[in-house]
Amino acid sequence: MPEQARPSTGEQAKQLALGQLRQAILRGEMAPAQRLVENELAEQFGVTRASIRAALIDLESQGLVERIRNRGSRVRVVTVEEAVAITECRLVLEGLCAAKAAVAVSDEQLAELKELGAAMRKAVAGGEPLTYSDLNHELHARIREFSGQRTAVELLERLNAQLVRHRFQLALRPGRPQQSLNEHLAMIEAIEARDPQAAEAAVCAHLTSVIEALRD
Repeated sequence: MPEQARPSTGEQAKQLALGQLRQAILRGEMAPAQRLVENELAEQFGVTRASIRAALIDLESQGLVERIRNRGSRVRVVTVEEAVAITECRLVLEGLCAAKAAVAVSDEQLAELKELGAAMRKAVAGGEPLTYSDLNHELHARIREFSGQRTAVELLERLNAQLVRHRFQLALRPGRPQQSLNEHLAMIEAIEARDPQAAEAAVCAHLTSVIEALRD
C-alpha cells in the first residue's frame, strides 16, 4: 500500500483489513478452510499484525472465520447441516421482510424489483448462472431494504454472509436457476400486488426449496 494511503490510526487499520478480508471471503476469493496467515495479510494490506488479528476476531464473531487452537485462523467451513439451519432462520426473517415490503414499497422501488426480475430471466435464458446468482442476491437485498425492518436486515446480513459457498454451488447446479427463477418471480408478483401474506408465502416456498436443494 502506498505510504500516503496508509491508515493513520490502529482502528482505521483494523477497519481497512476487516473490510477487505470480509469482501474477499464474500466474493469467494478466499476458500473455506483457507489458512489466514497474519504476517502475509499484514503485508498484503499494509497494516500491522495487531490490526489483522483484531480484524480476524471481528470476523470470527460474524461467523466467517474460525480460530483453530495452535494452528491460527482459517476461513470458516459451513457444513450442509449448518447451511440448512441458517436457511431455516432466513425463511422466517426474509418472509417478514417480504411482507413488510409488500406494504411499504414505492412505485419506483417496485420498478427496480421488476427490472431485477427481467435481468434474472435474461441471465437464465443466456445460461449465465453466476450472473444469475449475483442478481438473486441483489433481489433479496432490495426486498430487505425496502421492508424498512432494520433489525431483520442486520440479522440477515450476518446469516447470508455465511452461505456464500453454498449459494455459488446451488447456482451452478444444472436446472437450479430455472427453478429458482420462477420462485423469485412469484415473490416479485406478490409484492407488486401489495399482498403481504402472499409475499411471505412466496419467500417461504422459495427458501423451503433452497433447503431441499441443500439436502440433495
